[in-house]
Amino acid sequence: MHKVTTYLLLLFATASFAQIRGKITSANGEPVPFASIGIENTYNNTSANENGLYELSIKKTGNYTLVFQSIGFKTRKETVNVTSLPYTLNITLQDETYTLNEVVISNTDNPANRIIREAIAHKKENSEKAGRFEADFYSKGIFRIKDVPDKIMGIKVKEEMEGEMLDSTGAGVLYLSETVSKITFEQPNNLKERIIASKISGDDNGFSYNTALGTYYNFYNNYVEFDLKMISPLANNAFNYYKFKLEGSFFDENNNLINKIQVTPKRDKEPVFEGYIYIVNETWAIYAVDFDIKGYRMQQPILENLNLKQNFSFNTSSRIWAKNSQIFDFKAGLLGMTFSGTFTHVYSNYVFHDHFDKKTFGKEIVYIEEDSNKKDSLYWQTARPIPLTEEEVKDYFKKDSINTVTNSPEYLDSLDRKYNKFRPFDIISGYSYRNSKKHNRYSYDGILKVPIFNTVQGWTFNTGLSFRHYDADEKKYTSFGAKFNYGVAEDRLRVNGWFTHRFGKAGTFYLTGGSIVEQFNASEPISPAMNMISSLLFKDNYMKLYDKTFAKLSYGREIFTGLNMGANIQYVRRKQLFNNTDYVLIKNDHDYTSNNPQAANDYTTPAFDTHNLMKADIGATIRFGQKYITRPDGKLNVSTANYPTVSLQYTKAFAASDSKYEYDFIAARTYYNTTLGNKGDFGINLKAGKFFNADNIAFMDYKHFNGNQTHVNSGNSNTNAFNILPYYSHSTNDSYFESHIEHNFKGYLMNKVPLLNKLQWNLVVGYHGIATPNYTPYHEFTAGFDNVGIGKFRVFRIDYVRSYQGSGYVTDGVMFGLKFLDIIQ
Repeated sequence: MHKVTTYLLLLFATASFAQIRGKITSANGEPVPFASIGIENTYNNTSANENGLYELSIKKTGNYTLVFQSIGFKTRKETVNVTSLPYTLNITLQDETYTLNEVVISNTDNPANRIIREAIAHKKENSEKAGRFEADFYSKGIFRIKDVPDKIMGIKVKEEMEGEMLDSTGAGVLYLSETVSKITFEQPNNLKERIIASKISGDDNGFSYNTALGTYYNFYNNYVEFDLKMISPLANNAFNYYKFKLEGSFFDENNNLINKIQVTPKRDKEPVFEGYIYIVNETWAIYAVDFDIKGYRMQQPILENLNLKQNFSFNTSSRIWAKNSQIFDFKAGLLGMTFSGTFTHVYSNYVFHDHFDKKTFGKEIVYIEEDSNKKDSLYWQTARPIPLTEEEVKDYFKKDSINTVTNSPEYLDSLDRKYNKFRPFDIISGYSYRNSKKHNRYSYDGILKVPIFNTVQGWTFNTGLSFRHYDADEKKYTSFGAKFNYGVAEDRLRVNGWFTHRFGKAGTFYLTGGSIVEQFNASEPISPAMNMISSLLFKDNYMKLYDKTFAKLSYGREIFTGLNMGANIQYVRRKQLFNNTDYVLIKNDHDYTSNNPQAANDYTTPAFDTHNLMKADIGATIRFGQKYITRPDGKLNVSTANYPTVSLQYTKAFAASDSKYEYDFIAARTYYNTTLGNKGDFGINLKAGKFFNADNIAFMDYKHFNGNQTHVNSGNSNTNAFNILPYYSHSTNDSYFESHIEHNFKGYLMNKVPLLNKLQWNLVVGYHGIATPNYTPYHEFTAGFDNVGIGKFRVFRIDYVRSYQGSGYVTDGVMFGLKFLDIIQ
């Protein structure tokens, strides 16, 4: 009975605290969802919810002229005398009637084209008018799912989600959240946001990601960012991508002539919109947009459709058309499940500026207030501009009630008792013991893992023990543990351990040590899993290993925004290893190569002599233009593609058992990734370095380049590795320059070619090079296709690679990219 009463009070409260409230319906009595409501000649506005219910906050009683606006309906003005609050006003909107009488239709020119040309010619002026402001911002997002199966790949998905998220039919709300903030904006992309309130259904410690950051879609720009840069119907070259048709015109409440223009793509597979844009005659400003974005046009095949609506309101004093609401609905599907959602944004109480002080915008782009996620229901009842639907009320009530229970000490104790129960099979599968009150977890990894094979150790088995403590209030954590590795053919157990402590903002301290096997190239150009496949199926053992006993102390921290530094010092004892097995699944004629990366057929001579060495490293990473979000639980850096990133490194090897292993090394790296309009993604990674006094150093201390001889990679952007370079063919202990350049056209060329555009493949071209004193320059040229697959499953990439040494041809080959490779390795 208590729960029912609480629910009814919550449902009632969402309406009783409104000031002017009501329901908006069409002439046939159907609710009009997401209509805009505002006070005339102000920017005090709100939006109706999906059921047509609205709430508009006012400061006092008196006379008000309200403006009700929705795409496809006649704008309606209603003057009311509010004598007491709350005040109820229900409104019926009539369907808009369109006429072509006001437009002179020419046989030589499409009238829609003339209007769009005017809008393009005046877009800079209109954008600048509304391009510098302060405003209140509200965002609400809901994410739904239905048709969840009982199992996916043997995992009982529905059973795990039932109760809190799903009903018995496999449908429910996955995510519901709201944000209230103050924003300051200056075009094209200067944003400063202060989040006042943040609420996530069922999570009283979380912060909503429904912010203004990344959601300011401006159709006056040439491109609109949706992961892929979509071409605006008002882009300078819009007529290359769209056909326009004037469907009619109407007069708004201020006697402005509004033109309704149908927007149709010329080519289906390009990053384009379709739908309607409404243009104000004479000023040529945007009145509203109603666009559909197909998932395949965004290169998001799981997404079926995204509908974006924007409404703008006019103030006769400022003469500015300003966006008052933005709604996008999406629908997606995968593995028989259907996902849908709605995100609603309300912009209100604009204050426009001619200019901002230079210090207005800095590196901090979002600041989340300390207790923004602790606002009570009373606050939300008064601050929320859009009333909750009954579905949303139920979701908040259910999940917040569950959250209260699940965070209680009694529940945590009972959950720990259930979770910590030991079963005999845990000896094999692994076991964890946790104490939720103290935020402690003890874990044992078990031995039920897929064993890995290499020619040095044979079949290897791994397990581990660990402890972790997290202090949420102090933003600190401590963890330590040990890993155990046993090689059957080598008949040797290796143990290594670690200790990590994060000091909050003061950085992180690491202590590691023990005995491990390590690749001569510490960047691990071939994974253990891929090497095992190459060995067992093709008898190719590309992974070359040595024995490393070590102790290493490291420390790293952010010095200031954009500069991270780290340093470490380590002691190592290194020893050569040899092959210990000739095992293979598929028999063939040739033998395994030796474990000596410099002598493939020498099975007895060690690659180096056993030795001891001390090494110290110091490094810095500079991210120019770095911006960040300030949260109560820490700082979150936000990457930007406007500037390159630069890394610097200095290494000193000393106190060796033989002085010939001592050396100095300096290195620098710069990498940059950007999107070139609608012409794709460009990436470049340049590396250079120089050794000093390093004529006789150990081979693992050389500069090694990330080669590949398997003809398989992860299929992602490739600006850190070569495609068909042998793993250790160009290693150097002198100077080097390494370059990687790649451009993914993201369909820019392919989507213009008939028939080929139906494949929805992306042309990718690249270059990779090495220059060292010991060899003529090495070059790789690549051309291939990304986004290869069928339907929603586009997880492949294919590249043709051709390599040259100097001006001479070396070899060529095909590289197969498998985008799920990183998951299974």
